[in-house]
Amino acid sequence: MSGIPLIIAFVIAIVLMILAISKLRIHAFLSIMAIALLFALVAGIPLTDIPDVIGTGFSNTFKSIGIVIIFGALIGTLLEKTGAALKMADVVVRAVGKKRPELAMLIMGWIVSIPVFCDSGFVILNPIRKALAKRTGRSAVASAAALSLGLYISHCFIPPTPGPIAAANTLFETGLNQEANLLMVIIMGALASILPLIASYFFAINVGKRVKSKEEMGETKEEITQSYEELVASYGELPNAWLSFAPIVVPIILMSLSSAFNMAKLSVPVITFLGTPIIAIAVGVIIAIYLLVSQKRSKNFYELTEETLKIAGPILFITAAGGVLGNVIANTTMVDYIKENAQALQAIGLLFPFLLSAILKTAQGSSTVALTTTAGIIAPLLPTLGLDTPVSAALTVIAIGAGAMTVSHANDSYFWVVTNFGDLRVEDGYKTQTVGTLVAGIASIINVYIIYLFIKLFGG
Repeated sequence: MSGIPLIIAFVIAIVLMILAISKLRIHAFLSIMAIALLFALVAGIPLTDIPDVIGTGFSNTFKSIGIVIIFGALIGTLLEKTGAALKMADVVVRAVGKKRPELAMLIMGWIVSIPVFCDSGFVILNPIRKALAKRTGRSAVASAAALSLGLYISHCFIPPTPGPIAAANTLFETGLNQEANLLMVIIMGALASILPLIASYFFAINVGKRVKSKEEMGETKEEITQSYEELVASYGELPNAWLSFAPIVVPIILMSLSSAFNMAKLSVPVITFLGTPIIAIAVGVIIAIYLLVSQKRSKNFYELTEETLKIAGPILFITAAGGVLGNVIANTTMVDYIKENAQALQAIGLLFPFLLSAILKTAQGSSTVALTTTAGIIAPLLPTLGLDTPVSAALTVIAIGAGAMTVSHANDSYFWVVTNFGDLRVEDGYKTQTVGTLVAGIASIINVYIIYLFIKLFGG
């Protein structure tokens, strides 16, 4: 099969995959693998070649990105359990001021969710949010929306969160045939966060005027809330601020040094070694372990590692399944046909991965699945879309991430975390979390296009 019939078959395959995940409740790994196999059969890949195509797509993903995902997740777990995530939040509150709880929660969420999953981040920081709202008399809903969106933006944009790492690896390895430049993705993610953070802040302020929490409406009994100082003190002695940020900052510095030396055409083996993503993030893990040891809690390290592997395992397998689907697509005639009729896709450019990711996200709920699956589909098409440079590929990761946050609703576990811990009625959850992620997603893709145009005008 080839041409238009093959594209129609592909669209049907994606619809079936979404239905399998969202309606039939079949695990995303099995759904993606099954669709990859079916599409390989329909596309006419020789039967004897299919096992190798599937195996290659699966193993290449594990080989290149598996360790990075595990290490990134382990850093997040250790920062959470040692209180370092809370210390980072404390630094932000002191810098921004307790009288601006919405801004404090927005920035705090954005920083903490770089290594920590947004669901866990909201649970960790929610007591601080409540304490600040009580102290300032400001809207509890506004601070909940600000915290939620701040967490979500970096969760979808910035490594070492597993979704962006996996998407970057797929696009660079499959689309450009080179190692993923995580530093470039981090820089693009940070730049592309500016407009959605601003939009999220004003949205939070606005929604706080229109929506009240159940407690503010008197529907729940008022609970005794600790003051901000009492809350921080209840954790005992928090880690040093520098050490708290170090597991995130040091890997970025190491990758930056390596990139700088490469650009200057200076060969320093030690710098190159330390700047490799796997080694740089491993250094972050070592620093995070030191935090645990310094608190005399090293006996908990095995349990924390076990907990991390349980979290990272499903992400690894879903990512690998996305790699399989991408490899199947690359081995069909679909890519060649699209290249021959590429004018429309070239005109759409970055909007295509954004829309595809948004459709997948809205339909099945998981941002990570949307990121990894979209990356697998888009990777073979990067040259067709005119996005086959390292900078463009990094920006494509962010465009996919923007789609992966658009939108969060009832099929997304994070929606229920925000709704329940934010003390919201379900209908108010839609007004805050669902509409908020739509605002953030649209602002994100606009920010992506601004960066893209800037690069085209000044970067050549």
